[in-house]
Amino acid sequence: MPRQRPRPRSHPAAGRKPTAFERAWESARAPSEPRPTVSGRWLLKAIAISIVVAAFCCWAALCLLFWQGSWQLLYHPAATIAHTPASAGIHFDPVAFAATDTGLTRLTGWWISAEPASPFRQYTVLYLHGKDGDLGDTVDALAALHAAGVNVLAFDYRGYGQSQFARPSEAHWRQDTEWALQYLTGTRHIAPGKIVLDGDGLGANLALEVAAAHPEFAGVILRDPVPDATRAIFSDARSRLVPARLLVRDRYDLDAPAGNLRIPSLWFYQSAAPGSGRSDSEPAAYRKVAPRKMLIWLPAGPAEEKAFADALSRWLADLPNQIH
Repeated sequence: MPRQRPRPRSHPAAGRKPTAFERAWESARAPSEPRPTVSGRWLLKAIAISIVVAAFCCWAALCLLFWQGSWQLLYHPAATIAHTPASAGIHFDPVAFAATDTGLTRLTGWWISAEPASPFRQYTVLYLHGKDGDLGDTVDALAALHAAGVNVLAFDYRGYGQSQFARPSEAHWRQDTEWALQYLTGTRHIAPGKIVLDGDGLGANLALEVAAAHPEFAGVILRDPVPDATRAIFSDARSRLVPARLLVRDRYDLDAPAGNLRIPSLWFYQSAAPGSGRSDSEPAAYRKVAPRKMLIWLPAGPAEEKAFADALSRWLADLPNQIH
């Protein structure tokens, strides 16, 4: 049989629209356009930008973590109260105050009344403990105040002991102290001129700050105030990786409130141990105080308790003269 010739490809007749198959076929036969290419310079720039953004995100996360956790470098609160004034044979009343709108109290503490025959029972001491532990660690200090014959209110800041949980800070401590003062004046109806602030350690820095803002109080007692309170935060190696002084607002400055103090003050410091290389010179903050003041260097050992009691009694006895 003779071989059949292949039929010629049909083209759409003039005036007839091509079918979808015909359009696809013609598109496939058409020469392809070259694909766009990415320059090496643009690719390197994109990689560099990605690295910078990732590094910034890591640094921002580090700043956030430091801001949230730096308080633990300064404050060391405890939640369990191991001792009460009863362990020292002192009667006390548990108190709770600073209630919220729902009636929940924020702060807890102890009220210790002065003995009826005490010559200083007209005074009430608001005791502010330091950065470590809780009220259970202050029984000895409260017993010394009770022995001096004054009323005592001691409380735990938020985040300490049985008080409401909150992250400790200088602003919180200041607000808690103001609530305690409102409790004394508003609930117990104690005249501001009969209130004495007493702070220990970092609590002394706080007491000086509050006393400078309340010239109507009778006086302030300061036990070993901390000259560089935030050193524990800013000397930490991690603080060099972030703008620590912008992230942390706590300062507990002594010089400014000391210069603004307008009420009598009693300062206690531990005497320098022999051979320590430290001298018992007047602290810088003490020199800035203008009103009547007393500086006592307490000896180490058994004589410390008696030296404290004698100095406190002399200061309290002279307090009316100092006020006027």
